Amino acid sequence: MIKATEKIWHNGKLINWNDAQIHVLSHVTSYGSSVFEGVRCYATTQGPAIFRAKEHIRRLHDSAKIYRIEIPFSIDDLCTAMLDVVRANKMESCYIRPLVLRGYGDVSVMPTKDNPIETYVACWEWGKYLGAEGMEQGVDVCVSSWTRMAPNTLPALAKA
Repeated sequence: MIKATEKIWHNGKLINWNDAQIHVLSHVTSYGSSVFEGVRCYATTQGPAIFRAKEHIRRLHDSAKIYRIEIPFSIDDLCTAMLDVVRANKMESCYIRPLVLRGYGDVSVMPTKDNPIETYVACWEWGKYLGAEGMEQGVDVCVSSWTRMAPNTLPALAKA
């Protein structure tokens, strides 16, 4: 389970972790209309360093474009938001989750202007991705025999 931090960035403001909520009838809950990124922040001698921040946020914007979600914040705005949330939570090393979703409004399949675009950036402590055991003993991996979907069947380039 995620250990809550103090603050989450929401639409340009830092809010309390427990205040970051969406309505059960938000467009995203019925139709999955969201895009996200997963970004690591590492402790360094100069302080926390967000790994390839601009590249991750550029991909978030690209994913949103594929899903016809207009993010109301620039790449620079969201890079700053990641820094703000890391600092506000006094994190040295953490996982950062930028998330953009269609909020509460119209419940039709095709979203309308009545579905606000909600933008969140959260961060929390997350140790080694493979866990201590994976780091010490290694992990079993394989090359999948599954064929990747053709790009004209589903927007596989988007993280959604």
